[in-house]
Amino acid sequence: MKKIISAVISGLLLIGVIAGALYWSENYDEIYYTKIDNAQMQVLPAGEEQRYEYNLKSCNESGKSKKFRFKASKELRQDAYLKLEIRITGVYKWEEVQFDELPEQVQEKLE
Repeated sequence: MKKIISAVISGLLLIGVIAGALYWSENYDEIYYTKIDNAQMQVLPAGEEQRYEYNLKSCNESGKSKKFRFKASKELRQDAYLKLEIRITGVYKWEEVQFDELPEQVQEKLE
C-alpha cells in the first residue's frame, strides 16, 4: 500500500514539474530590439517556408546586448526596427516598430 501511495505522489509531482516547466516556457519572455541589416542575412535553400535567416545584434530596455538568430518569409526592410519576443528557444515572434516607439536606452544603442 505504501508503494502505491508513494508511486501516486511521485507521479503527481512529476506531472506538476512538467506542467510548471511548460507553463513557464510559454509565458516567459524578454523583449529585445534590433535594427535590420540585410548584410547580416542569409538566404536559405529553396523549398523552406522561411527562406531568410537573420543574425543580428539586439538590445533590451536596460541596454543589455545579445545576438539573436531568426527567420523570415521575406527579405525585411533595410534599417527597419524590430521588437523581438524572446523565449527559451530563441526568437518566438517579431514585429516592426517605429524608432520613437523604442525605449530611450535602445534608441541610443541602435542609432
